Amino acid sequence: MLELDDILEARERVRETSRHTPLEYSHTYSSMTGADVHLKLENFQRTGAFKIRGATNRIATLSEDQREAGVVTASAGNHAQGVALAATRQGVDAKIVMPEHAPISKVKATRNYGAEVVLEGSDYNEAAERAHEIEREEGRTYLHAFDDEDVMAGQGTIGLEILDDCPEVETVVVPIGGGGLISGIATAIKGKKPDARVIGVQAEGASSAAPSLEKGERVTLEGVDTIADGIATRSVGERTFPHIQERVDEVVTVSDPEIAMAIVHLLERSKTVVEGAGAVALAAVLFEKFDYDEGETIVPALCGGNIDLNTLTNVIVRGLVETGRYLKIRTVLSDQPGALEDLLEIFTAHQANIYAIHHDRTSRGVELNDTEVEIELEMRGPDHVEEFLADLREEGYDVDVLV
Repeated sequence: MLELDDILEARERVRETSRHTPLEYSHTYSSMTGADVHLKLENFQRTGAFKIRGATNRIATLSEDQREAGVVTASAGNHAQGVALAATRQGVDAKIVMPEHAPISKVKATRNYGAEVVLEGSDYNEAAERAHEIEREEGRTYLHAFDDEDVMAGQGTIGLEILDDCPEVETVVVPIGGGGLISGIATAIKGKKPDARVIGVQAEGASSAAPSLEKGERVTLEGVDTIADGIATRSVGERTFPHIQERVDEVVTVSDPEIAMAIVHLLERSKTVVEGAGAVALAAVLFEKFDYDEGETIVPALCGGNIDLNTLTNVIVRGLVETGRYLKIRTVLSDQPGALEDLLEIFTAHQANIYAIHHDRTSRGVELNDTEVEIELEMRGPDHVEEFLADLREEGYDVDVLV
């Protein structure tokens, strides 16, 4: 088992490569939740995520022969970038296998940090299989993304920083993918402040930790499906699982819509960008996935900010939909002058702002004298949407909500 001394040693190894990231009090989220919320902004870390810590610590422990042979790893993106930069700075050749559908931004960044990238597999597990083949074929050292004590120790330096900057912390909320991050942080927190809670968070579409804890042994999912690609693993690690069992107080899950809303909140209210995995901890707090007291000091770890721009666009739209600020509807109008004007009078009465209108006279199922209309609207919230739709239907319009 990893111990506090391992993390204290790792702090000395990673000090020059990783940043001591900010920990900031959030008036916004404290007001929203009633708790005393401080954000650990690890999305400001070099390479945009915490992975540089574990990668730096692991590479620093390689023997000379291992350094000569080089390293190989598998990653959905953040570990790839961390290994690439850490290896380049320490003069070690790195080859990294990423899933075929890894975000383009993460693939480009990994190459820019100096590593050779191999794209193979539909997810992390299949990429890892290819990486182990390269390990055997080329004699490289495999650097596991999470299931390695030196990697866990490096990630655990975040816990030391949280305690340095917020010694009054009562609850630390941490994402779980394979479990390396939470194993390290929980070891640091429990080692220095045993009474503090550590809450783990997974995406609903990649939730293996909670069933594993319930069963008492690791559960492997058949597949994963979540916007939080950084924690989209089928199972927690063999080495990380005992740390989660012993040192994590509770594991909860959040849905993709809740993750999207947390991302949008952070963009709009905190002016900070996070990826899906970086938002799950805050989502768990905002949607009260675990019990906490009024005024309790809570630190959600925003573990990464490397979100693909296409994904970010979709997430923003999804977040606006969930908060009742974007609406897309379809209805059928009589294809004659004044029909659209009559419809728009209702929009004006409700102050619904139009993004776009699309007419389609050729749609199947629409009578020859009718036209189908799709309209995208900016709204002011769920109540506004409900009142608007009710008024449209009361006026005789058959309305389908598309988004």
